[in-house]
Amino acid sequence: MHRPASKLMAALWMTGWLSLMLVMAVAGREAMRELNVFELMELRCLIGLAMLSPVIALSGGFATLRTTRLQLHAARNLIHYGAQLGWFFALTLIPIGQVVAIEFTMPIWTALLAATFLGERITLFKLAAIVFGLVGVVVIVRPETGTINPGQLIALGAAVGFGISIALVKFLTRTEPTVSIIFWMLAVQSVAGLVPSLALWTSPSATAWGWIVVVALCGTFSHFCMARAMLYADATVVIPMDFLRVPLTATVGWLVYSERLDGFTVLGAALILAGNLLNLRPPQPQRLPVNSSQS
Repeated sequence: MHRPASKLMAALWMTGWLSLMLVMAVAGREAMRELNVFELMELRCLIGLAMLSPVIALSGGFATLRTTRLQLHAARNLIHYGAQLGWFFALTLIPIGQVVAIEFTMPIWTALLAATFLGERITLFKLAAIVFGLVGVVVIVRPETGTINPGQLIALGAAVGFGISIALVKFLTRTEPTVSIIFWMLAVQSVAGLVPSLALWTSPSATAWGWIVVVALCGTFSHFCMARAMLYADATVVIPMDFLRVPLTATVGWLVYSERLDGFTVLGAALILAGNLLNLRPPQPQRLPVNSSQS
């Protein structure tokens, strides 16, 4: 399952992730004008499985999906399911730019877990990328002192879940094909959400069905892009690239929903970009010591 390390390839796959996640934020908010979060997640998983079928066939069929790590798949996907429920619900409570900004406490958990359980090194430049990115997020959000918004707390809980999920994905990519990781995500989550979605079921309108299909498409193949990126770089390299989603989502919120885009957002975006540039800086070659006796 290993690939030669390549930050360029990781960045290209992360571009796909960013684009699909931006579209899904808008589609998710629009779909939830009619649907509850359990129904949206269930339909997303079932439609996503249908969309993934051609990829499974091209990847070698169902033999590709065989795994000896079913328990790890189940644990990762249940954690991710809870985080995704919170993320969609938070979209209905606070601006989408703020949901994504709060989500970016996630790299703290991802970096700590990757360093603890995956043996990844947190270099000075990786640490600087995380710090710059988180400072940029704080500048954009600027939480009011003494104000506790349930949407912000839900988004923060989702961020912790996403951080754990990303670290487990990186662990799974060591032995599991990308298509297998995505299949088990959709399969486990469709089973987990079946009962609550049926209990709260409402018939979607034609418009809602359109948004549901968009959510399923973006939700399925965004994770495909993320898993592919993880093959080419450490989690602590890949995740800071995702910081760009903060200013991009804030811009989408401004254009689509007239949500505020001000000088603080621009400053936060600049800090996030600076962090990504530091993170993509190539490592300095080590200098061999000079033997003075040979000079």
